[in-house]
Amino acid sequence: MGEYVEVAEVAELADGAMGAVRSAGRDLLLARVGEAYYATQLRCPHIGADLARGSLQGTVVTCPRHGSQFDLRDGHVVRWTDRGGVALAVAKRIRSPRPLSVYPVKIEGERVLVDPGLDGPSDRTPSPA
Repeated sequence: MGEYVEVAEVAELADGAMGAVRSAGRDLLLARVGEAYYATQLRCPHIGADLARGSLQGTVVTCPRHGSQFDLRDGHVVRWTDRGGVALAVAKRIRSPRPLSVYPVKIEGERVLVDPGLDGPSDRTPSPA
C-alpha cells in the first residue's frame, strides 16, 4: 500500500454525487454512494471521455460519450457501449472491454483520502464514512 492523500472533505460530496479530483499527479473520479466513497481513473478506458461528466446510478457510472458503464465497487465493465449490433462488434474489436482502475479510499474525521497507488491501482472494497 502506498500513501493516502487527502482529496476532499466529506461535506463536499453529497450522496449520489461524483467529481474529478487530483491526487499525486493522477486525475481521479471520486464518487459517494450512501456512506461509501469510491475512487477510480477519471478517463473512460473505452475512448477517454471524462467520467465525471457522465451519470451515476447506484454504483454504476455511465460514460457521457458512448454509454459505457462500469461498477465503481471493483471497476468491472457492466456495458462496453450503448451501441448495438455491428457498431458494438466493431467497438469491441477496436478496443476490447477493459475495467476501470480503482483506488483505495478511507475516511479520517472529515477528510476523504485516496491511495493513488504510485505502483498501480489495486482491487478494493468501499470505505464507509
